[in-house]
Amino acid sequence: MSSFIPGNSVVLLEGGGRFFPALVRAIEGAVEEIHLESYIFENDDTGRRVANALCDAARRGVRVHVLVDGFGGRGFVATLMSGLASAGVRVLVYRRELGSFVLRRHRLRRLHRKVCVVDACLAFVGGINIIDDLSPSGLRRPRHDYAVEVRGPLVSVIAASSRRLWWLVSWASLRRRRMPSPRSVQVPPAAGSVRAAFLIRDNLRHRRDIEDAYLDAIASARSEIVIASAYFFPGRQFRQALTDAARRGVRVVLILQGLSDHPLLAYASRALYPHFLSCGVRLFEYNRSILHAKVAVVDTRWATVGSSNIDPFSLLLAREANVVVDDEPFASRLRASLEIAMTQGAEERHLESLRRLPLIRRLATWIAYQCVRAAIGIAGYGGRH
Repeated sequence: MSSFIPGNSVVLLEGGGRFFPALVRAIEGAVEEIHLESYIFENDDTGRRVANALCDAARRGVRVHVLVDGFGGRGFVATLMSGLASAGVRVLVYRRELGSFVLRRHRLRRLHRKVCVVDACLAFVGGINIIDDLSPSGLRRPRHDYAVEVRGPLVSVIAASSRRLWWLVSWASLRRRRMPSPRSVQVPPAAGSVRAAFLIRDNLRHRRDIEDAYLDAIASARSEIVIASAYFFPGRQFRQALTDAARRGVRVVLILQGLSDHPLLAYASRALYPHFLSCGVRLFEYNRSILHAKVAVVDTRWATVGSSNIDPFSLLLAREANVVVDDEPFASRLRASLEIAMTQGAEERHLESLRRLPLIRRLATWIAYQCVRAAIGIAGYGGRH
């Protein structure tokens, strides 16, 4: 697991309204190299705006690398990829889907990271895909999501990770006999006072780095844990850690989706509500728009922002990337944003109201829970949940 590195500037970017202008400005200012990774890169106004900026950068001589997942980025492959390649952008597709999607472990191992590194001195990490920010819920409100803009020594770690992943996918795609060694990354000078770490999840040496960071923070919590997770279906160890914290007097708050773009997983998550509520965990469902956040704050000191949900897809299968911050001012800003989400856009759930739900709702929840557990078992991870 990566250790904390001092001397960074970490700026919280809430929603696409702040993230995309900052991202495009950085691309427009690039002079040497860009690495961009995204699960989804949609052919919409936002996607075309980012694509045009990447093409312009390539035309002026910047080395531009774009890595998109083959399942989440199917639309990108069909509509945008050729235009970027024609402009000189180097494009790779992670595990391209050539046929129907099936429930097999290797097909579920997706690129879920959302990372962009510019000139090895500026990086963006978070949960925001390259897609229009407005929610598909019909409420015409933007998705609630987060990213961070990072400057300072930590960027060298993020840049090295992006370059290594690019070479790995390039090697696998082109079947080269020997993978070229990526160039060394110069460590940027200090840009602030924030201690931060960059954590990834892969299927080799970093299988549990993000989950272990969460578990360590939860185990050491003294006053409060606030987690906002778009897709929430934790395993036994994670559930036990949260309930143990609540029983020892820590205020544990979960902010989950009320309006879901994946109803099956949402219903399965609700099957866990009675257990958490009976153990003293407070639970809020965000209904103002689609909650797509993957963030947490512990004791208003430790915080994380990234792509990893707390579900089997993120914690057991996908390639993910999170920034973890040990800094009270940053954690306080994120905590304040989550408080607004709770008070202005969410509804608290209580055990008594769950017991009064119609039988058909409770039955749907039970069926969804069993379906998700069965899917986890088919993928070969039943023992972890």
